[in-house]
Amino acid sequence: MLLDKNYWTERYLNDDAAWDTGSITTPLKEYIDQLKDKNIQILIPGAGNAYEAEYLFNNGFKNITVIDLSSEPLNNLQKRIPDFPAENLIQGDFFEHSGQYHLILEQTFFCAIDPLLRIKYAEKSHELLKPKGVLAGVLFNDKLNSDKPPFGGNKEEYISYFDKYFTFKTFQLCYNSIKPRSGRELFINFIRK
Repeated sequence: MLLDKNYWTERYLNDDAAWDTGSITTPLKEYIDQLKDKNIQILIPGAGNAYEAEYLFNNGFKNITVIDLSSEPLNNLQKRIPDFPAENLIQGDFFEHSGQYHLILEQTFFCAIDPLLRIKYAEKSHELLKPKGVLAGVLFNDKLNSDKPPFGGNKEEYISYFDKYFTFKTFQLCYNSIKPRSGRELFINFIRK
């Protein structure tokens, strides 16, 4: 399965982005709303149209880096927020990215990568986070697809990827998912070991 730049660009150009809700979802919004330090370094990998970055930026966070394989969603974000720093919009591969962040926000990237890369995702997140850095967001708690994104899974499976690298502060069923995802999402707040 080749989930490369061309694959994702074609999906955006053909408006084949059923995961795209058109705005930030409630779990991420409410998590961001409780963040106090607006100077933290934040990474949003596989960000798609990056409504989370838009919300963060519009609420005073300025150290936000967005990375996606396709330039299409990055261009969409730049059109919506012309003042967003272009140097913080990276067309590239999360697994080849370097940097140090206080927070990595997860929203539909983990379910979009080949499941064979999930342990590598946990390792890379650990590598990119500063000591005591946080990986927070949502993971699907649903079987979903086996032949194309989005790929699902469950808490027991996910524990096997993350427990070596993170302490689980929160790892539970979302109480505030948007209606179509209700009962199908886990909220994670993992602290880098």
